[in-house]
Amino acid sequence: MVVFSIVVGTFIGVFSTAILRWYLKRNVHFDSFGGKEVIKIILSTLVASAIFGLLNVLFGYIYVEFGPELTESEIHMFEGYDKVMVQVLNSLFLVGAWTITYLVIKLLLKVNQNRIERLELNTTLKQAQLNTLKGQINPHFMFNSLNNIRGLMLEDVEKSREMLTKLSEIIRYSLTKNNVNDIPVHEELEVVDNYIDLSKIQFEDRLEYVKQIEEDTFDLRIPPMVIQLLIENAVKHGISNLKNGGRVLLSIYKKDGDLFIIVRNTGKLNFSKGSTKLGLKNIEQRLKLLYADKASFKLEEISDEVVAEIKIPLA
Repeated sequence: MVVFSIVVGTFIGVFSTAILRWYLKRNVHFDSFGGKEVIKIILSTLVASAIFGLLNVLFGYIYVEFGPELTESEIHMFEGYDKVMVQVLNSLFLVGAWTITYLVIKLLLKVNQNRIERLELNTTLKQAQLNTLKGQINPHFMFNSLNNIRGLMLEDVEKSREMLTKLSEIIRYSLTKNNVNDIPVHEELEVVDNYIDLSKIQFEDRLEYVKQIEEDTFDLRIPPMVIQLLIENAVKHGISNLKNGGRVLLSIYKKDGDLFIIVRNTGKLNFSKGSTKLGLKNIEQRLKLLYADKASFKLEEISDEVVAEIKIPLA
């Protein structure tokens, strides 16, 4: 019967800690561990200890009062079974030790998981940077710009030199900012202005570019090339397909703790045959890597306009 008592006592312990483990998994958030989580752990440990102790008291009472005659070893084992506080305190020691062991294991698993995630993130980030570089250096745009500048040389040499400088600035920016996670908005806008000036050599009056930018957003930091890629997408897939051209509107503003970057262009939401949409994929990938689910990117057609919207958390 001693073996039976040990088995029942073990079952009571497993049952109590199983309830505690179930509660901890569902209610304690180890990713955002703080004071509330500590309180939850302490209270749940006390409750589990109380359950453990009271079940031991109940089992002891039933076994002593209604079970077979106790042997000498059983008398020693059940000595003090009716002292509730003693049983609860003993249970608190056992359950407390179990809780500490459980938390240490969870911590070690979390550290290992974070290490694996960092390795995966670094690998993905390197691939994203490579894809971004591919998306930024657009051979078609460079070829057209050089051809347009060559034609412009016959009309205005000084302006041709200025356009060559702008083109070189775009290439330099694409190469030097590839490994940077964020830059000020005003720095990105300089590249966008250079891109628009080069595009206007080809489109002339067919391309209208309008900016609506709140002054308090100029120094906020954003991933490099996201605005430029949106503008390039609007010109390449929107304005270039319209005989009479159209308008590209860039809006940047803050709202409810987020930064909004919106590019609207005249046209329909369609892509040329064979388009890889690499620039747009780069934007989505970098936003996810840098901000997880806190940032978002949408591209939709509203009336006769294509609207691209990026939302970036400011905190």
